[in-house]
Amino acid sequence: MIEWMILPFKRYFDFKGRSRRMEYWSFALLNIIVYIVLGGLAVATGAPLGAFTGAEMTEMPELGFGFYIFAGLLGLWGLAVIIPAIAVVVRRLHDRDMSGWWYLGLILVSWIPIVGLVAVIAFLVLMFLPGTVGPNRFGPDPKDPSSAEVFS
Repeated sequence: MIEWMILPFKRYFDFKGRSRRMEYWSFALLNIIVYIVLGGLAVATGAPLGAFTGAEMTEMPELGFGFYIFAGLLGLWGLAVIIPAIAVVVRRLHDRDMSGWWYLGLILVSWIPIVGLVAVIAFLVLMFLPGTVGPNRFGPDPKDPSSAEVFS
């Protein structure tokens, strides 16, 4: 599973070809784990104790040094994964025999309040659906690359 998590980093700027569901969801799981761990460490090392007690605070509490360290690491992680995240989504759409431009359309539509929620749910359903069987216009089947007809 670790191999699937780091595969989008190996294919950093690769917007061609196809990606399996396993690659997409493993990468998503890796991002969720990193965000939870770094976000939790940022809050745990930097938030003042009064923020958790519900006591009324009259002035803005100072954040600890650890908060800035882990928040900075969180920002660096976000910058490091933005290109492979977009690339793996585009390749995943290619696996469904859809153009990668659909992702830009989803981003634009997601800004519309109610329609955006429906679009995000539809996008998640697309990510859960299996890819097209056999080769399509974006390349051979990543589950069975040997099925491509070589001499056709």
